Amino acid sequence: MTTTGFQRARSTEAKQQREDAILTAARALATDRGIRQITLTDIAAAVGMHKSALLRYFENREQIFLRLSAEDWQDWGPAVRTALAGLETGGTVSGGTVSSAAIARTIASSLASRPVFCDLLAQAPLNLERSVSVEAVRAYKLVTHHELEGIIGAIRSLLPALTESDAVDVIAAATSLSGAFFEIATPGPEIEALYRSDPRLAHAVVDVEPRVARMLAAMIDGLLLARRDDRVNES
Repeated sequence: MTTTGFQRARSTEAKQQREDAILTAARALATDRGIRQITLTDIAAAVGMHKSALLRYFENREQIFLRLSAEDWQDWGPAVRTALAGLETGGTVSGGTVSSAAIARTIASSLASRPVFCDLLAQAPLNLERSVSVEAVRAYKLVTHHELEGIIGAIRSLLPALTESDAVDVIAAATSLSGAFFEIATPGPEIEALYRSDPRLAHAVVDVEPRVARMLAAMIDGLLLARRDDRVNES
């Protein structure tokens, strides 16, 4: 794509529009090819600007993708809270509580339906956060902290026996497992064909959503058992 038509944004509004265009282009590329395959030059070309001009708006490619990760947290947080709240009103309550399996499936499904977010969840701690300024990391972490608080409340409203720390651990496990398993599940067409061609490698073929759901359900059951034991020991 030619970059000769690019003009530097002068006003605050124009700068915001340019940043939005960069983020939109980066997301489209990530959706098509995966984050690891996208360079700063790719993003600049998709927007129609030179790489050096793009660096007036973002520190580097890592900051671009960290911003996308923050956006996805802001999208996922309200969505998963709504889905969890729906369990209580949707007939999945048994014996006065929502089952661990139902909660686990809801969280796993909400993540698996967002493949770019899963990709970002895997990349953020490994390289995105390590390659940007402290201020960029701080801005990102404040977004995740805000969304985390809301999801903690949604989980504990369904399972009051869980502590705040328990709920944090559940969310941490859900996001980290979804990110890691997404990377395992998308090794590229040639490697995937290899896994499927040899029965001895069948274990490497991962279906993210059900695996994360099973592991989360087991974790939640274990935490509930631990809290029950705590109450018994205190009595």
